[in-house]
Amino acid sequence: MGHMTERRPRWVYDAGGEPDPRYTLANERTFLAWVRTSLAMLAGAVALDSLGVPDPAWLRTTLVVALVLVGGTITALAFVRWARVERAMRTRQPLPAFTLGLAATVTVVLVAALLAVALGVSPS
Repeated sequence: MGHMTERRPRWVYDAGGEPDPRYTLANERTFLAWVRTSLAMLAGAVALDSLGVPDPAWLRTTLVVALVLVGGTITALAFVRWARVERAMRTRQPLPAFTLGLAATVTVVLVAALLAVALGVSPS
């Protein structure tokens, strides 16, 4: 009876009412931007590993593993953030705090610092 198609996750879509579609679509675009950020981290990990930089190998492996783990984590957290924002809009609650950017920022700064040290110290 006037029931739309089943949308998932139910814990998001069964709450409250439909928000303005522009906000829902903006929330989806933000989610996709975080997925692109995660893919960039994964591509960076592949590039470091493929090019064999930096030397020594233990540092390269550490950076590659860190980028892969953070890239995967950011994708998962982006979905959780999308769902929490969508649910907040549907229930007319305040939006959740923005913490996802901190993980990406800290990772990029640490990787950049380690790369700068490694590339500055490596023999020519």
